[in-house]
Amino acid sequence: MFKLLDGKEVASKVRLGLKEEVTKLKEENIIPKLAVIMVGNDSASQIYVRNKSKACEEIGIEFEEFLLDENTSQEELLELIDTLNNKKEVNGILLQSPIPKHLDINEAFRRISPEKDVDGFNPVNVGKLTLGQNGFVSCTPSGVIKILEEYNIDIEGKNAVVLGRSNIVGKPMSQCLLNKNATVTICHSKTRNIENITKNADIIVAAIGKKEFVKENMVKEGAVVIDVGINRGEDGKLKGDVDFENVSKKASYITPVPGGVGPMTVAMLMNNVVKAAKEQNN
Repeated sequence: MFKLLDGKEVASKVRLGLKEEVTKLKEENIIPKLAVIMVGNDSASQIYVRNKSKACEEIGIEFEEFLLDENTSQEELLELIDTLNNKKEVNGILLQSPIPKHLDINEAFRRISPEKDVDGFNPVNVGKLTLGQNGFVSCTPSGVIKILEEYNIDIEGKNAVVLGRSNIVGKPMSQCLLNKNATVTICHSKTRNIENITKNADIIVAAIGKKEFVKENMVKEGAVVIDVGINRGEDGKLKGDVDFENVSKKASYITPVPGGVGPMTVAMLMNNVVKAAKEQNN
């Protein structure tokens, strides 16, 4: 019988701990603050930003949103980032993606000060993750690690397979698992015979962006299955990258969608903002 990895429960525990930490910081006149930049009016992004704003409010983190027109130039975007980099009271800067096609998101990520890069996308923080140094880790992968730790799932020495090689999830996820001494294989759209690889995995992290891609025959008995995917089904309901109904028959642990990794992403963002505030104030 599988055990459900309840991301909501773990996230609320993380948020509760952060709330207590922020209360103590405020006694020392340190008020953590997050600035979010949104370019254009992507409807999914609006929901994500609203969730981040609510989480900040709950924990006691100050939140400021900067809405830029979709015709904003690269120069204007970089200018705003520079302004926020120089504002002492702003501890974390987040650029909500996607941004309009004419803008270069990688240049924007590079411009965010590594000390304020709470999303972990600045190359300095990506490099620190690779070297196993202290920096900011991308929120979804660090959320996955937190869930595994919370449920006492041993990572060391395990065969872990990451499906997907995006800069946001796949690559940092594989690095996080490697840093925890797992043996990591990354599969992607060009990988041949994926099921032969996933069948040997003790831990599978699916972040491939294809609805119910991971089937029961791809998973070995007792595997731990983490579903990072968010896809809309024909019925409008959210579906993961894993065929939950059938894969759960074989998995020892599995995350649901929704209610699995999603809440952890926001919780780890909040964690990074508090960490940034502490480090900037020694």
